Amino acid sequence: MSKRLAVPTALKDAIAAALPLATVVGMSGDEDTPARIDAGGRVVVRSGDPGEPEVDLSPLAYNYDQRISVELAALTESALDDMLGAIGAVIEADRTLGGLCTWVDATAPETEEIYVAGGAPPRGANVIVTASYTTPHPFT
Repeated sequence: MSKRLAVPTALKDAIAAALPLATVVGMSGDEDTPARIDAGGRVVVRSGDPGEPEVDLSPLAYNYDQRISVELAALTESALDDMLGAIGAVIEADRTLGGLCTWVDATAPETEEIYVAGGAPPRGANVIVTASYTTPHPFT
């Protein structure tokens, strides 16, 4: 598996471990918007964009900063805050995602109310996780 896919997959697995009651999806075609949000919340991890690499010529290496979107939804502001805290802790605990990256960091969350007809609006947040890594070839 290429690092372009292995890195967000490892991030998804780490988030799922940190949020055992949440529905964590992504990276497998199951990213559709849910009709309802479960009590444990919902997280969607998108593959992201590795962008243009910085290239080292000797030895040849491609250095990427892949921006991975992590979308969260929770029933309350407090639940969303707890989810964000757990994700922050899992990133801080392993900044290399098990050795796949040289560094992983996240932006501050952008929060919003999610519109639903006839009910209290759940809360949502979007976080961009930037994973820095090096590959020997742009396809790996």
